[in-house]
Amino acid sequence: MTETTIKTPWHLWLVGVVAVLFNAIGVFDFVMSMTQGAAYMTSAGMTPAQIDHYHQMPAWMTLDWAVGVFGAFAGSILILLRNKLAWPVLAVSLAAFLLSLAYTYVLTDGGKIMGQQMAVASAVIAGLLVFFIGYAWAMTRRGVLR
Repeated sequence: MTETTIKTPWHLWLVGVVAVLFNAIGVFDFVMSMTQGAAYMTSAGMTPAQIDHYHQMPAWMTLDWAVGVFGAFAGSILILLRNKLAWPVLAVSLAAFLLSLAYTYVLTDGGKIMGQQMAVASAVIAGLLVFFIGYAWAMTRRGVLR
């Protein structure tokens, strides 16, 4: 049996580094929100109503937020490690993010509180997660991620 070595394409490093850096922002935001609370949120430009909305989140939403950001970060690192688990880990992250959107826009009046800027940011985040999942899946199918 002959094993062929598949060369890592240059774009894997580009996409992987961009994914790690982008998702590191989410991890930073989560950690700072949990450790510095309202002081961090105020310094990030959030209004008192927005901060109150975050403070009223149930514990399951905090867990969901953590799964989303840490899952995206881990999936991004898995791309760089050429590990085929990258796309399912990123998919779990996207599912957690979509659940947080359902909480914000369907279960609460968070959409009105967070405003249009947050809706645009959420669309960008979702779009990038879909791209990273698709990329990792395609690289897995090509045998680049093993």
